[in-house]
Amino acid sequence: MAPRPAPGLILITGAAGAIGAALARALSSHHAGAHLALTDVDGDGLARVAAPLGARASTWQWDLSRPADLEAAHAALVAAHGPVDLLVNCAGIMDVRTLAATPWALGQRILDVDLISPMRLMNLTAPAMVARGAGAIVNVSSMAGRVPLRGCAFYGGSKAGLAMASENVHLELAGSGVHVVTVYPGPVESALERNAKAQVPTSRLARLIPTGDPDRLAQLVVRALDRGEPRVVYPPAYALADRAIGLATWFTRRFSPQPLA
Repeated sequence: MAPRPAPGLILITGAAGAIGAALARALSSHHAGAHLALTDVDGDGLARVAAPLGARASTWQWDLSRPADLEAAHAALVAAHGPVDLLVNCAGIMDVRTLAATPWALGQRILDVDLISPMRLMNLTAPAMVARGAGAIVNVSSMAGRVPLRGCAFYGGSKAGLAMASENVHLELAGSGVHVVTVYPGPVESALERNAKAQVPTSRLARLIPTGDPDRLAQLVVRALDRGEPRVVYPPAYALADRAIGLATWFTRRFSPQPLA
């Protein structure tokens, strides 16, 4: 396989979070000549992630719960730094509640951040990649989009939608020079993971669930991009669940806890 062109501009959403920050570190180290456009709603968090990168990074305080704003935001980014060569859709929010207990405004926000805005960013960036015959897209989905979990109707639904869209786009763009990687994390040490755990009763089973390291996940994503691999499943224990969805679904239906009221 011919080596892929090094990206000039890398766009990472959710860059203030644990996984987004780890991806920023890993990709900046791997692509020393690239500029990183780091986006998040958390301006202070963005500044902390960008500081070690100096002039190699710029911060963009985007609110992905407002997908209608993305066309103008993307245009401003391209005007400043040129077209996006690598899009990393990493931003995500999660709230563990039953469907009946989820206010619609919260459900809509989860859908906008976790599904609609990533789709819009693919829609905005992919055509130019295809025209150039080079580029890459990384979509961070979740194992919650593969296996049903109580309290995750909106989160799991949005991540399932993103995963299927990502896998479809991978097929569509095969041979175009644009590579798409779909990432399926299980629990990874982060504020999102800690908040989710706080929303379900503590149990012995919950303590046994493996939790991954964001930097290791970022390394696997970089490897997948280099090798042209279509997906990343992490931590490794979840690869079995990915291959045996029927068994994993039975297990979660039998043992996953009810979310706290």
